[in-house]
Amino acid sequence: MSIAARFALEWPGFALDVDLDLPGRGVTALFGQSGCGKTTLLRCIAGLERGSGRLDVNGETWQDDVRFVPTHQRALGYVFQDARLFAHLDVRRNLDYGATRAFRRSAGADFQHRDAIINLLGLAPLLDRLPARLSGGEQQRVAIARALLTAPRLLLLDEPLASLDHTRKQEFLPWLERLREELDIPMVYVSHAPDEVARLADHIVVMEAGRAAAQGPLAETLARIDLPIKLGEDAGAVFAATVAERDAEWHLARVEFAGGELWVRDNGTPVGREVRVRILARDVSLANSRHEDTSILNVLPATVQAHATEDHPSQVLVQLRIGECLLLSRLTRRSAQRLDLAPGRKVWVQIKAVALIG
Repeated sequence: MSIAARFALEWPGFALDVDLDLPGRGVTALFGQSGCGKTTLLRCIAGLERGSGRLDVNGETWQDDVRFVPTHQRALGYVFQDARLFAHLDVRRNLDYGATRAFRRSAGADFQHRDAIINLLGLAPLLDRLPARLSGGEQQRVAIARALLTAPRLLLLDEPLASLDHTRKQEFLPWLERLREELDIPMVYVSHAPDEVARLADHIVVMEAGRAAAQGPLAETLARIDLPIKLGEDAGAVFAATVAERDAEWHLARVEFAGGELWVRDNGTPVGREVRVRILARDVSLANSRHEDTSILNVLPATVQAHATEDHPSQVLVQLRIGECLLLSRLTRRSAQRLDLAPGRKVWVQIKAVALIG
């Protein structure tokens, strides 16, 4: 299963030219700065912009040199930055609209799944409310449920958290994680927020000036040091781990990953549960020997893979390998020279903070 998207589109002052092969399941993030072409690419996939090219979605051709399936005939759901609910309809009737659209285009909608989607997104208590009586996060949950009720083969989400404040975003992100875990529908998710991408995406396309500057599995791509987009303080690595132990006395948890183990703050995740670990480059320091007289709990052996100068000439970003995983560390060029951090050198990484992100 895969999604092949090849588009060329030109406007005054902007050109889109992409050639992508995306996985046909999981979450693909279109990531980049404002104006790089993320939303334009999403609209081409939806058929809302008619660029030249080809689009195949899990074996079904929606566009090529002779065929263009209009948006309303494409088996997709589209969630915008704002929920775009019908203000005069309560939640129940907004959802009914999605199911009716699926029925009209003969997509094989199964109305028995309606309750499952409502329960998945926690909407049962909201069914009789009008949109004006919903919070921003609740409105977006309704918008996603309505999109899912169209029986899509592809779900497109255009910065669905952009209108939410930090608190509402943190409340909303677990619902998106549930979608990723429980639905077998590929999702393409537009965002310029590294924390959202690190938490939700399985695959990433880094967009710059209308082109795909990099694409690939999330962990491998975020750990690259040659990305054209500099992430600054958000640069870091993401990888999978499993909760192996919880220490009630110190309120810590031990997680195991392909490069060893880490102690992290216990957030209540059960033992045996798979989690994502995010480690920012700014929280990783390096040493040529292991230090025992330190407050840092996580000290692991690693091998230097490569390094590159950052935007400020005093800084360098170092890529390291720990077992099967890649890690990043930011330090000064002076420190890198003092430690003689050439590729292949064995070092000890000292990790000051580790975030469990789902």
